[in-house]
Amino acid sequence: MSKPQKVIVTVAPTGGMVKKSQTPHLPTQPAEIAASVKRCYDEGASIVAVHARRPDDQATCDPAIYRDINARIRDVCDIIINNSTGGGIDGDMTREIEPGLDEIMFSERMRGLDANAEMATFDAHTVLASFGGREILVNTSPQRCDVMAKRFVETGIKPEWECFCLPHLMQDPMRLIKSGFDKPPYWINFVLGGERGFQNASPYTPEILDSLIAHLPEGALFCVSGIGRYQFPATTHAVLAGGHVRVGLEDNIYLAPGELATNEQLVAKMVRIIRELGYEPATAAEARDMLGLPQLAS
Repeated sequence: MSKPQKVIVTVAPTGGMVKKSQTPHLPTQPAEIAASVKRCYDEGASIVAVHARRPDDQATCDPAIYRDINARIRDVCDIIINNSTGGGIDGDMTREIEPGLDEIMFSERMRGLDANAEMATFDAHTVLASFGGREILVNTSPQRCDVMAKRFVETGIKPEWECFCLPHLMQDPMRLIKSGFDKPPYWINFVLGGERGFQNASPYTPEILDSLIAHLPEGALFCVSGIGRYQFPATTHAVLAGGHVRVGLEDNIYLAPGELATNEQLVAKMVRIIRELGYEPATAAEARDMLGLPQLAS
């Protein structure tokens, strides 16, 4: 009998938008994040998608805070560390362009690459987000994509291509992949279900996810992140389609209708689903091999 296929489970414990006022289980400070990540690792997570927060819980890409978080995580487990270059919708990250319209500053986003992570998100697209009556521009023009690509090469960080719809994959990511910037296996994360908050984001439907998978470049691995109620339908589909998954409070704060979740509960539920489907969660070492990342020194 062949061995079960391994599925990489990413946990996104914090994000850049969810607030403790929405759920008391959200870890925002370095010690909280590291403790939550260790519990998720013990449940079967092999990558952590880290967002940093200031002491007042607002968003930041301050590399000093990222380094603190990363060091605390590395002290307790060998999970793959993936830092965000998206930041968040407040704190250090935004500036007002005009009344009612803010921008997440590109210069601040880039600081997320300066904390010695193994991976980092590469959001190669421009979107307009809407939260709390504010519109927030995330401007990643082709020229800015080129600047980011150069910085990824300089730091030796592996990109996670984060795509909210098909054009987000087919435009600058494919251009940069074809230019030789990234090397296979490419790691592409489809984020589905964010259409109420992000202009041009796709909902999750089986047809939409199948279409995205059909357009993957040769040599790509894909991960699926489902927002809110889409989290487990989309990730279950991903497993059955041969992909990998992301769960966590960044994307969804509920374990069941009306029942607030912890990160480790979401990871544990995802791992149960993976095993029920006949697969196994990958260890961090196995995930490094699958992604072409060097193993940590023992």
